[in-house]
Amino acid sequence: MRVVAFSGSARKDGNTARMVREVFTELDKAGVETELVQLAGKEIRGCQACYLCKKNKDQRCSVTDDIVNECIEKMLGADAILLASPTYFADVSTEIKALIDRAGMVSRMNDDMLRRKLGAAISVARRGGSIHAFDSLNHFFLIGQMIVVGSSYWNIGFGGDKGEVEKDEEAMSVMRTLGINIAWLLEQIHGSS
Repeated sequence: MRVVAFSGSARKDGNTARMVREVFTELDKAGVETELVQLAGKEIRGCQACYLCKKNKDQRCSVTDDIVNECIEKMLGADAILLASPTYFADVSTEIKALIDRAGMVSRMNDDMLRRKLGAAISVARRGGSIHAFDSLNHFFLIGQMIVVGSSYWNIGFGGDKGEVEKDEEAMSVMRTLGINIAWLLEQIHGSS
């Protein structure tokens, strides 16, 4: 069983990645393979609405000079996908939005190729707007016929400076519960590996 997470933060190893790694602590204990893809510093652009993914039906975006197809490949190879983003002006980062738009379009144009995979959203804010960002991330899963995994509260954390989210004890607990829930559901669906 495999889980891939995408951190849409412009800061590598920032609060968003820290939240994901807290989920991974529980997945690692359960023997689930994990991978964190940080979009920080990577080339990624929005959808061009060319619809070649619909014409080609090859599970790929026709734009090939950035990391989106690599990300799509990782999504296809995973049993669960996490999307994580800092909150910028009460919404997701441009990096994660570009990934959502392009991977989402490719999936939709290829018979909802991500359907029935597990998905979970994580948002981090300095102070506010995180619920809207959390909701935006979940749209990717819901429109793609994916199964959204919940936790003991909303999957959000608070912290501005790098590492500050670790002081949000409730957020860290929610992340651990999310990891436990993902591992449990993967076990129910796939059985022991």
